Amino acid sequence: MNRIQLRPESKGLGMTSQRARDRMVERLREQGIRDERVLNVMRALPRHVFIDEGLASRAYEDTALPIGNAQTISQPWVVARMTEAMIETGMPARVLEIGTGSGYQTAVLAALGLQVFTVERIEELLRSARPRFRSLKLHEQIRSKHDDGNLGWPENGPFDAILLTCAAPALVTPLLAQLGEPGVLVSPVGTDAGKQKLLRVIKADGAISEQDLGPVSFVPLLPGVL
Repeated sequence: MNRIQLRPESKGLGMTSQRARDRMVERLREQGIRDERVLNVMRALPRHVFIDEGLASRAYEDTALPIGNAQTISQPWVVARMTEAMIETGMPARVLEIGTGSGYQTAVLAALGLQVFTVERIEELLRSARPRFRSLKLHEQIRSKHDDGNLGWPENGPFDAILLTCAAPALVTPLLAQLGEPGVLVSPVGTDAGKQKLLRVIKADGAISEQDLGPVSFVPLLPGVL
């Protein structure tokens, strides 16, 4: 596992302190997150550096927060649950992430020691996320690309795992094609925010199986780039 080296400004004070992260992790544990690898990474990773300074005092609340461009950083429980679901059947080596956003989910994956290939359609968000990866010394494990997430990153596939941080109306065929075997894909699916579900798709032995992990609410997966 990559050891996160925090700069002084990343350590935080008061509502952004290590104590705040400890409380967040205990809350995640109470909410059913069991994987200690995920909990330890989220205890160490400073979520407040991934959001606007004006919202930093709310960084460790269990809520989604705006990051600009009509996008959000997912609530900690959702990040933990998706990560846990992805690694439950085995730790993947290479992961494709669709929707870099603030970069927080990307950093969680990289801090677990994974090689992450992340695609973001909004260039401004990607420009903000990259310095965060460097400041946390995670950049060598992360490759990022400004492109349409519906296309994935075929030249670097197949991937051991694929994780989407935005909801598609249905499972995206080009992404399933880039999933290796065995492989796992975790994705919110649905068009209406109140009717989305989190799916875990397992590809193994020439077959694909789906598991519904419960209701979620994500921004939509949109075509094109901005």
